[in-house]
Amino acid sequence: MPDVKQITTTRVRYGETDKMGVAYYGRYMDWFEMGRSDFCRAHGKSFALWEADGVLLPVVEAHCRYKSSLLYDDEIDIETSITKLTKVSVEFHCRIFHKRTGRLAAEGYTKHAFTSPEGKLLRDGNDLERWLRETLTA
Repeated sequence: MPDVKQITTTRVRYGETDKMGVAYYGRYMDWFEMGRSDFCRAHGKSFALWEADGVLLPVVEAHCRYKSSLLYDDEIDIETSITKLTKVSVEFHCRIFHKRTGRLAAEGYTKHAFTSPEGKLLRDGNDLERWLRETLTA
């Protein structure tokens, strides 16, 4: 895949931390989702538009490796790219950095199937797969 990246910047909110002010591990998946959404939106087609066209992207696999802690009010960069694309799925790779220090806080991926609203796997002729390939090779 070409090295197309989207950077999303946000802050660790108080409600995303534990009693010690450290970002709760489950929030990283929320940030991954924020990055995926911004990636698609920045490349011309939001998830809402895909859903309106009858294409859903349920998560079928997720992984996160935690490297260093983030604290309340830290500004973070979420770097999102696509690392694998097939006719039936897409894999988004995310890396989260502490913006001020550049320190890698976490990295991982989510894999999504292309399905109809009824949950049927979409195969050949999938507009999302075609659009992603065209967008990433342009």
